[in-house]
Parts: sequence; C-alpha cells; structure tokens
Amino acid sequence: MATLIQIRDLSKIYERGKQKVEVLHHINLDIEQGDFLALMGPSGSGKTTLLNMIGGLDSPTGGQIAVGGEHLADMGAGALARWRAANVGFVFQFYNLMPMLSAQRNVELPLLLTKLSASQRRKNAEIALQLVGLSDRGSHKPSELSGGQQQRVAIARAIVSDPTLLVCDEPTGDLDRQSAEEVLGLLRQLNRDHGKTIVMVTHDPKAAEYANHTLHLDKGTLVEQATA
Repeated sequence: MATLIQIRDLSKIYERGKQKVEVLHHINLDIEQGDFLALMGPSGSGKTTLLNMIGGLDSPTGGQIAVGGEHLADMGAGALARWRAANVGFVFQFYNLMPMLSAQRNVELPLLLTKLSASQRRKNAEIALQLVGLSDRGSHKPSELSGGQQQRVAIARAIVSDPTLLVCDEPTGDLDRQSAEEVLGLLRQLNRDHGKTIVMVTHDPKAAEYANHTLHLDKGTLVEQATA
C-alpha cells in the first residue's frame, strides 16, 4: 500500500516562561493508506500532540510531516484550514455536538464550508447517519440520545465530507463498555469496508485491540510497535 502519512525527525517544544519542554523527540513514522493505528502511552507522553500534528491542528518545532504528499508546515493558515476540511475527520472524547441542533444538522455542519446545495448537504448527512446506524435518529437533539449514539453522530459528522483520514482522540473515553465496543466496531468497519485511514489515541488496551497496529509513546519517543 502507499504511504499516506510520512513523519521525519519530528519534534515539538513548548516554552513555559524560561523553561523549554520537549513533548516530541525526533519522531520518524510512516502510516500506510488504509491502516488503523492506535497510539498508546502514559499521560504526557505526547500522544495527543502527535495526533494534532497529523490532523493539522498543531505545527512542529522541527522536522517534517506530510499527509498525502502535502507538507503541512509549508501551508498558511487558510490553506491548512481548507486542507483539513477536505481531508481529515475529527472524533474527540467529548462529542462537541451543538445542543440546539438535530443530529442531522450537526452532521451537516462541516458541509457548510463547501459549495454543496442545501439539498445535497441534507442528502450527504442522511447517508452518513445511515452508515453509523442512526438513520432513524436524524431529527433527535443530542439530549435525546445516549452517549454512544452521540458519539456515532460525531463520527457521522467526521465522515460526511468523505475524508481520507480520521483522527480520534480517546473516542470511547466517556462511554460505557457496550457503547465503546459499538463505536470501536463502527471505526473498524469504516476502516475495513470503506478504506478510511484511522489514527486513534487511547488509554484502553481493549480499544487498541480493534486497531491493526499499536504504537507506544513514552516521554515523546516511540518505544514499541506491535501488530494486532
């Protein structure tokens, strides 16, 4: 398979007053198109920082990251925002749904940045909700849905623009075990049946079992890689 994400000598340093804290230390990593990768490690190991860089939400202090041949550090803010909208779907631990909007309108939100007509946006949202098994919940507001259903709406929102890459930060961290397994099964289905490349940060070894590979970070350094 082709390499989708290429990371070379990637470092990230945050400055806190006069103190410099190196969060990522010379990371080298290739992620193939169509892979499902779990990132694990203790708190403060740099997992979320690395995930945010892969998704174009943060920039490195040193090194390079390219996704689909696009070097993210070379893009201006506007170009990077357009790139994210077209190529990346985000799923977070907390669903970040708009409480006053229906599930369908929440899913439509990323499409407001496109040139699609209102009817096409509505149709795409319906398809995304059907894909996550919630075609009968489109008119429901978040407060009328369970936690697992809200996260599935968030996943539908992440995939509605048909991105190549899904980045997921603790997507099951706020769910009970049954709901977590349903969400993880859905992510695996999106990976296997629809070819989505997924990079997922998790503390849960059971969640990591759904991925094809597990990568461990410790103090900003890759320390171990395992294949499921």
